[in-house]
Amino acid sequence: MANRVREMTYHGERAVCLQYGPFQAIVLPDIGANLISFRDVERGLSFLREPTADEMPQFKAFPTQHGIPVLFPPNRFEDGSFPIGEYTYHLPINEPNRNNHLHGFLHSVAWDVTATGEGDHDSFVVLTLVVDEGHPVYNAFPHRFRMDIEYRLSSSGLRQTVSVENEGTSPMPCMLGFHTAINVPFSARSTERDYVFTATVGNRFEMSERMLPTGNYLDLTPAERMMQTSGISPFFEPMDNHYTARPEQGRNCATVTDRRENIRLVYDVGVKYRHWMIWNNEAGGSFFCPEPQINVVNAPNLHLPCEETGLVVLEEGETWSETSTLFVEDVVY
Repeated sequence: MANRVREMTYHGERAVCLQYGPFQAIVLPDIGANLISFRDVERGLSFLREPTADEMPQFKAFPTQHGIPVLFPPNRFEDGSFPIGEYTYHLPINEPNRNNHLHGFLHSVAWDVTATGEGDHDSFVVLTLVVDEGHPVYNAFPHRFRMDIEYRLSSSGLRQTVSVENEGTSPMPCMLGFHTAINVPFSARSTERDYVFTATVGNRFEMSERMLPTGNYLDLTPAERMMQTSGISPFFEPMDNHYTARPEQGRNCATVTDRRENIRLVYDVGVKYRHWMIWNNEAGGSFFCPEPQINVVNAPNLHLPCEETGLVVLEEGETWSETSTLFVEDVVY
């Protein structure tokens, strides 16, 4: 397969397709810069949950359960509001049964394609969002800022580099996560029973009936401890769980192993993502979401120190950045 970058349509939507060796990745600039597809074409592996043509209307209405959607800010915020310093932010209530705001406002807006390239060693695309007083996001989040996401495809897999820069004059909260939806199975020759996953999780947060952290921790169950060691089925029980991250040997990652094909997908997210959400859609099979987050859910409302919540506040001109990778390795027993 040729190493190249090309524009295309994906179920009628504008898309940018990266190809390198056996790998292919597709991103949708106009739907939140969602990296909607990552495939090993030669081996017939499809790692991310993709919408079918018939599912596109539902996907565009709720674009957080396919591909790699951007969550800014991630997950739930109590009553849609939170204080930072002397300012209180008010976000729309889009989870009315719990009176929460859910998943932020960048996963559905249009992003600009600001750079593409193809070379001997990789192909890449850069997507950029610039928010200022004229942008609709500014109404809920009154800051001037720039966010860049670079996706780079090579023989090593898919690399994502994210940067968020405060271009305004007031301190800006930087709360970010990704609702990454991984296919189980990702090989058509396997079934979900062939799969186990691990994650570098630490403590589990106790959650209220509104799915907000109480500030207390729960002991991991024996099954959850298997997530830290030998692995367990992604559907061993319904999961909508929130954990601290506990990197091992400098790596903060989730792995998904196909024991029939003897291959493993590794999602190495970087140590600046200090928390994980793990959600498996009521253990319904077909996909689950290991979601890296900078901060704990509802962080500014917890009245805990930033060292514990992971809350990042960028000063004027300051930038936050991190790199994550998705790659495949053979499993040798």
